Amino acid sequence: MKSTDANSPDANSPDANSPDANSPTVKTAAGYIAGLLFGLGLAISGMTDPARVLGFLDVAGAWDPTLMFVLGSAVGTTFVGYRLVFARGEPLFSANFQLPTKQALDGKLLGGAALFGIGWGLSGYCPGPAIASIGGISLPLLALLVAMVAGWFIAKRISP
Repeated sequence: MKSTDANSPDANSPDANSPDANSPTVKTAAGYIAGLLFGLGLAISGMTDPARVLGFLDVAGAWDPTLMFVLGSAVGTTFVGYRLVFARGEPLFSANFQLPTKQALDGKLLGGAALFGIGWGLSGYCPGPAIASIGGISLPLLALLVAMVAGWFIAKRISP
């Protein structure tokens, strides 16, 4: 019979008291931490302010280039981050990388991109900043969130 004493080698091994990196709890916690960092980045950079986003889209008026620098920083970080992650050979919280394989530009992708762009241009919010802004809820934000959730349900119903 194995001992479960705290001083036994099995109880003190790194795997005995630590959660499995591939467990649903660890994956969920990692997702929440990543989302929190993303939301904080949006808030600190001012991208939760729809006026700033609409100012970026107003190239003929009072153009605000702030979003361009935020997007450029994101592209640079992603470029370096992907190389570092792929150099590991396998992800931290999964058995393998889950990369998209579909490369075709179909009507669903183009239609969804157009709807996203229209919604972003009309409201000044995309889904990330909208969710990060829930703490300061306003009527336009609430309308966008309701429309976004309705769109998810409609897309789920019409998708095969």
